[in-house]
Amino acid sequence: MATIWTIDPTHSEVEFKVKHLVITTVTGRFNAYTGTIQASDDSFLDAQVAFEAQIDSISTGQEQRDAHLKSAEFFDAATYPTLTFASTGLSKKGDGLVLMGDLTIRGVQKTISLDVDFGGIEKDLYGQTKAGFELTGKINRKDFGLTWGALTEAGGAVVSDEVRLAINVQFTKQA
Repeated sequence: MATIWTIDPTHSEVEFKVKHLVITTVTGRFNAYTGTIQASDDSFLDAQVAFEAQIDSISTGQEQRDAHLKSAEFFDAATYPTLTFASTGLSKKGDGLVLMGDLTIRGVQKTISLDVDFGGIEKDLYGQTKAGFELTGKINRKDFGLTWGALTEAGGAVVSDEVRLAINVQFTKQA
C-alpha cells in the first residue's frame, strides 16, 4: 500500500530564475501551491508526484512585473489559472535522482526532467515525519507558449528563453 506525503508550504520554496538583459538574473516564486507524493517505501524510487501552482501567486518582488507575468502576454492567469506537474518516472543518477514528468503551462504539456537531491527523512518537534528534496532543472519558456519578447537598442534580449527551476520542498508523511 502506498504512503501519501503532502507538501509543507511553510518549509518549501518554488522558484524560477530568468536572465534579464542577459546580464542579471531575476528570481520569481510561486507562493500558493499543493503537491503530493505516493510511494511504497521511504526510498521514493516508485514515487508518483503531483504538483499544482496558482499563477496568481507569482511574485518577483515587483508588482508591475508580476502583473505583466500574469497577463495574456505571459502566463495568462485569467485563462490558465494553474500550472501542473505529474511525474512519469524516477531513476537514479549518480548520487542523486532524476524525476521525469509532464509539465503543463498555458495548456501546453511537455515532458521535462528535474535533478533531485534527496535531503533525507526526519521527525519534527511534533512527531511528524518529514522528507526533504531539492529539485533543479531548466525549461525553455517559449515551448510553453510564453513567447513575449523585446529587444534592447543593441539587439539583445530583454528576457532569456531559458528558465532555471529551483525547488526546495519538504513533505509531511500522512497517517
